[in-house]
Amino acid sequence: MSTFHKLRIEKIIKETPEAVSILFTVPAELKEDYTFIAGQYITVKAILDDREIRRAYSICASPNSEQIKVAVKAVDHGTFSTYATTKLKEDTFLEVSEPEGKFLLEPQAQKNYIAFAAGSGITPVLSMVKAVLENEPTSTFTLVFGNKKAESTIFYDELNDLATKYPTQFNLHYVFSQEVRTNSKLGRIDKGLVNYFVKNLHKDISFDSAYLCGPEEMIKTVSNTLQEDGFDEENIYFELFTATISEEEAALHIPDGKSEVIVMLDDEEHSFTMDKTDTILAASLRHKLDAPYSCQGGVCSSCIAKVTEGKAVMAKNSILTDDELEEGLVLTCQAHPTTQKIVVDFDDV
Repeated sequence: MSTFHKLRIEKIIKETPEAVSILFTVPAELKEDYTFIAGQYITVKAILDDREIRRAYSICASPNSEQIKVAVKAVDHGTFSTYATTKLKEDTFLEVSEPEGKFLLEPQAQKNYIAFAAGSGITPVLSMVKAVLENEPTSTFTLVFGNKKAESTIFYDELNDLATKYPTQFNLHYVFSQEVRTNSKLGRIDKGLVNYFVKNLHKDISFDSAYLCGPEEMIKTVSNTLQEDGFDEENIYFELFTATISEEEAALHIPDGKSEVIVMLDDEEHSFTMDKTDTILAASLRHKLDAPYSCQGGVCSSCIAKVTEGKAVMAKNSILTDDELEEGLVLTCQAHPTTQKIVVDFDDV
């Protein structure tokens, strides 16, 4: 369950013409609650136009910094992202959840990491880079970062500073699709570029694990190519910022009719009837339950719950493992009940 606290915005930094980073002040009494592992995210809650908005943003600060810092990039018709990049002011208070998420890099012994990120997918990866460079002096981190141009590259100067500070540990490579620059590649992160960095430029490095963050198409391409190059699938970790639904998933049969739902939330039992064509999360929110959620698009893990009785099918799953599915876990924003009765427990996850 997500726990929220009101945090003051200490600083807003214009990172690119379309993106800002937001640094929150964490009071001393909440420092422990906001301790995080590189790769985790927070959920921001705000009231805009008399409507509650929740958005998940990965933490880009170093876990050693005791800071909570995120980056927000304006997207077309994005309610909170437009507000954050044009109107949000320092000293404003926002409700911010404690860190959560399953895309993690925890300090290890000597290892060689490689990451592929695109656009705002750099935010969790930057935290990972910092964690490795600060805590693992014998490890290396290779980053391939794709953007349109240097001007639109979030944390461009900060990444360059890290490459200068850690020249033997940090291998930084830019890929620009709309600009030719010295010491960068022109194009997009595709199979050819993955092979170039893994099998050619860094052929002498035996990579232990890979971290991918960005559009779904890029993640699939990179993951498949890495496996062709000898990576074990279990050593490839990823986080989507957006997800598409395949034809197979779109054709998923969801039965008509009603389902009696019992929801366990904050040690209380709630009952209601819902259409099977609706999602469990959407129905719970309409019945005024404070169910946890962030993206509502199946790309974060905030809304996970356990089905303890009955069955449900998910329209999309890019997060839960086979073992977690066996345990009965579902993404409630994607889950439709298929039985006449279903019991869903948000507390037992």
